[in-house]
Amino acid sequence: MKMKNYALLFHLLCIDLHATLVLSKWCPHPCFCSKGTIDCSSQSLTAESLPEGFPVNALELRLNDNKLTTVPSGLFDRLGKLRAVSLDGNPWSCDCEILYLRAWLLKQENRTLYKTVACNSPDSLKGRLVMYLAEDEVQSGCQYGYCNVAFVFQVVLFVLIAVQAALLLLVIVFLRRFERISSEAKSTEREALQGESSNFLYAQIKESYRH
Repeated sequence: MKMKNYALLFHLLCIDLHATLVLSKWCPHPCFCSKGTIDCSSQSLTAESLPEGFPVNALELRLNDNKLTTVPSGLFDRLGKLRAVSLDGNPWSCDCEILYLRAWLLKQENRTLYKTVACNSPDSLKGRLVMYLAEDEVQSGCQYGYCNVAFVFQVVLFVLIAVQAALLLLVIVFLRRFERISSEAKSTEREALQGESSNFLYAQIKESYRH
């Protein structure tokens, strides 16, 4: 029995040592890493400045007390040995981009660790726990956002069409003016040639009368 306990203890020590060695090789800035724990707390991190990835052997990840409003989709998916993530103390924005975090929280066995992860905005959802949000509550805000984006695209498209129409009108006006000027130039040239021809004939007739 004692041998089994010693073997189990040795196995756990090996796991912790391996995790420590792996983490010591790479620790994302500006976090601190020690014995399987990646501490990125109180670094004023935002969704934009958050490290793009973490060591796959991480056991605990601390992201608490930052300025996170969301986390990138798939951020935790490759961390197969992750036991806990500290997320409290962040101003979570419960819009479309919170859906990944909500789904990840719902998959966790120990949800009591995340009972302080609450929405900071919008006002209608402020104070609500992220993992207990109804999907339609979040998606209604998404649809509103999509409508705003669609409206902006429609305005931009209308402006581009108007600019193209104006350019086309200018081209048509220029071509017509060029055609008119060309026609007038040809007419003037024709009249000049006719005048020269008449003068030449008149000179010949005048010369013939003299002889």
